[in-house]
Amino acid sequence: MEHAIQTSGLRKVFGEIAAVNGLDLAVPSGALFGFLGPNGAGKSTTIKMLTGLLSKTSGRASVLGYDIDRDPVEFKRRIGVVPEELVLFDRLTGEEYLTFVGRMYGLAKEIVRARSTELLDLMELPRDRKKLIVDYSHGMKKKLAFSAAMIHEPRLLFLDEPFEGIDAIASRMLKDLMQTLLDRGVTIFLTSHILEIVEKLCSEIAIIHQGELVAQGTLDELQRGVAVPSDRVAASTATLEQIFLGLVEHDDEARATLSWLG
Repeated sequence: MEHAIQTSGLRKVFGEIAAVNGLDLAVPSGALFGFLGPNGAGKSTTIKMLTGLLSKTSGRASVLGYDIDRDPVEFKRRIGVVPEELVLFDRLTGEEYLTFVGRMYGLAKEIVRARSTELLDLMELPRDRKKLIVDYSHGMKKKLAFSAAMIHEPRLLFLDEPFEGIDAIASRMLKDLMQTLLDRGVTIFLTSHILEIVEKLCSEIAIIHQGELVAQGTLDELQRGVAVPSDRVAASTATLEQIFLGLVEHDDEARATLSWLG
């Protein structure tokens, strides 16, 4: 399969506002794909449509070769999701939560038990197995959500701001784990506001602004302006941050300031 995700004219409208407006994406299979945009650009809305959490207004989309409208169950069996806003069952322990998720995916009890143990050990959560999720720190909840997203061996992983709120040790561990998944052919769809991480890790990048795709390609292609439908960015040595700001930032004269700092 050449592409893990393909969209054509994907659109989501809330009232009179188009949160996503005619999005055409092609995410290569086995890629670590960075999906960038400022707050309110439509990133989370796009992920919710691609994972079946939100219905689209129009357009077409396929995930792992399955049409998201015609085969809603089949593609969901094969994906894992770590949303930015974590929604966990706070009155379960971490071990109970992983057991619930694993059984929901149809895994045998013995497999769920073995994988839960490995995941909790890897995430350095074993001493907290009997601790309720409500008492977890944000970083612990993030690692538990990551564990739940992987327990059924997904072929495609959606990570919405996975490095937000976790320490440097956990961040390093997640990066190593992501590389292991990539080596096994898993596709990772990543959003992050930490552009340095995206620049370092991602093999291909897309930038969305006001619901529309403004650039897509490798970092080298973005630097050469090949994938940028504009002449605002055309420096072969530009960093991803410079490219990103050149595409989505307002003019310097329009920048807000404080009167006593002028």
